[in-house]
Amino acid sequence: MFLALSDLSVLFKDHLGVQDEFLFYTVTDQANVIQPKGLFVSVNGGTEDLAEAMANGAIAAIWEHGKKLPHYTPNQFPVFFTSDSVEAIQNLLQHYLEKLNGEIEETMEITNFKFSNKELLNKNRETYDIAVMLKKLTKQHVIDSEGRE
Repeated sequence: MFLALSDLSVLFKDHLGVQDEFLFYTVTDQANVIQPKGLFVSVNGGTEDLAEAMANGAIAAIWEHGKKLPHYTPNQFPVFFTSDSVEAIQNLLQHYLEKLNGEIEETMEITNFKFSNKELLNKNRETYDIAVMLKKLTKQHVIDSEGRE
């Protein structure tokens, strides 16, 4: 199950660009990595990062309020605004895990989350590895349904 544009519309009320329904295969804070059907989350806020992310496959972005959006950003390019990128990532991951709701299949396609920013790692006491988060969620789901560990 992939993260969808409609999921972002629920989390981020302030946005620009096309709001057609499409899916994200990648979510990352790294502009320089290949990100097919990617959602780029600007944590460092460099305007040149958005151009590089778009060149590497980003089809939408999460951008902080108050930081100027680059003039080259296409009008139809979806941009979701937040006051705190790190908090936005945390909320996005929580929403995605709730969307999965413990559904895990061996052949299931899921959105690939790639984060490397040290600020994210310092604010989070756990992990942003989606596989580890899914494992924890599945374990919790089993504990809750059986009433024991």
